[in-house]
Amino acid sequence: MQTMVTAVTGCLGFMGSHFTRACLSRGWHVWGIDKMTYASNLRCLKEFQNNPLFKFTKEDIRAMQHLSDVDIVVNFAAETHVDNSIMDSANFVQTNICGVENLLELIRSKRNYEMPLLIQVSTDEVYGDIENGLHTEQDRLQPSNPYSSSKAAADLLILGWHRTHHVPYIIIRPTNNYGLDQYPEKLIPKAVKYLTLGKPIPVHGDGSYRRTWLHAQDTAAGILTVIDRGERNTIYNMAGNDELPNLEIIKKIINYYFDGAQDQRWQEFVKQNFIRMGEDVRYSLDDAKLRALGWNPQRDLNQEIRALVDYYKNHFIW
Repeated sequence: MQTMVTAVTGCLGFMGSHFTRACLSRGWHVWGIDKMTYASNLRCLKEFQNNPLFKFTKEDIRAMQHLSDVDIVVNFAAETHVDNSIMDSANFVQTNICGVENLLELIRSKRNYEMPLLIQVSTDEVYGDIENGLHTEQDRLQPSNPYSSSKAAADLLILGWHRTHHVPYIIIRPTNNYGLDQYPEKLIPKAVKYLTLGKPIPVHGDGSYRRTWLHAQDTAAGILTVIDRGERNTIYNMAGNDELPNLEIIKKIINYYFDGAQDQRWQEFVKQNFIRMGEDVRYSLDDAKLRALGWNPQRDLNQEIRALVDYYKNHFIW
């Protein structure tokens, strides 16, 4: 297998750190780039810097002025929390749109040589919700909130830079990710944090909104599959095997947190319901195109969630 030189933006974020670890385990050279926001994991930086194949630059992708000679740029750098985007969308526009535009220009500047392949890690949310059936890669983008709108805009920028400037790309749209070291603004670590503090878990609406869950290590494996065997200048959906309502996830978390001995206590922990503006009722993807390359998610949420609850219970994240 050819040794790659890979730039990973957002390398200290949840998904980016899992992918960085997977690249280093292959013996690839990794140039990690991260502006070190509130959601960055500094423990991962210490881990990665012990590997001589890893180089780190603290930088905002909006402000990057130089792109080293790399084979691939994998862009995880993004503001991702929907509630934050509803309260203040400015950072989402700047990072998710302007940051991608800057990356595209840096890649285009290599046109007299060989432009690196841009892997854009997008999201299933760009399609909007779907009550029945599955979204395919050909479906129209109908984002419902500032976060998903900013990610959809980035995807469209990439298509435009490819058509005009021949920037090579692959866009990957995964479903909800979960796993170790996720910042506690996402459902699983957030719910455990609230239980640890003795507070009710915030629930969107009546908890019936459905999401498909994909382990971050499976996401990393899927991206590597696309790099190894995928078609350039195309889009791949990436879905997990577990589609569940949010309330069912919360019930599992509470059950494992209290080791099945909480009786009716879970009722008080989910009483803090609120309505999120622009809430999507269900996401679901057809990812047959990716699975045809030989990728399948290996981890099952029902088997993983107990260990995750124990981990977050014993590793409090501020």
